[in-house]
Amino acid sequence: METTPTSELESAARRIVGLLDGVDEQELGSPTPCPDFTVRDLLAHVTVLSRGFRDAARKDSGPTTGVAPGDALPVLDDDWRTLLPSLLDELVAAWRAPAARQGTTRVGGVGLPAEEALVVALEELLVHGWDLARSTGQEYAPDEAGLRIVLDWLTPGDAPRPEEIFARPVPVPEDAPLLDRTVAMSGRRPDWRPGD
Repeated sequence: METTPTSELESAARRIVGLLDGVDEQELGSPTPCPDFTVRDLLAHVTVLSRGFRDAARKDSGPTTGVAPGDALPVLDDDWRTLLPSLLDELVAAWRAPAARQGTTRVGGVGLPAEEALVVALEELLVHGWDLARSTGQEYAPDEAGLRIVLDWLTPGDAPRPEEIFARPVPVPEDAPLLDRTVAMSGRRPDWRPGD
């Protein structure tokens, strides 16, 4: 199968679904690499972003695409174990439609080219998948192709990165593993462990 942001989005979504069974209810209050999020908050955030990027693919502007992610801490639905896989399926299906990747769309209260919105969705799933795995002591090995797409997108170019969206990159050796370089570029410490 050809490697594309769409195929990598599907892979990243499957990996998150695969982590859900490994989340113990007792861990929902545990910290994550995102300083403002517990595991519960992280799962709620992934639920919200799944709705938002699904509707961005459908060009369905409204409450799910018009609110900036930092406006309020989301609340985790009681049925998150069944809801989140369903939303991730819908997200992937929505981005498979050729029209989803054409023109512009809106997500997180920001208008942007649809092709870029797809890459942002991939970045969100890959990096938050790492957050969830690291917070709950699970293995995480996303596809190299998806990591390369995300690392390339995260790496600053001529324009400075908006600090309200991204934390400052964490320095890592140039020969660090690709996953470590990707999460470091997103502003996370690759060696983070619960209790840090």
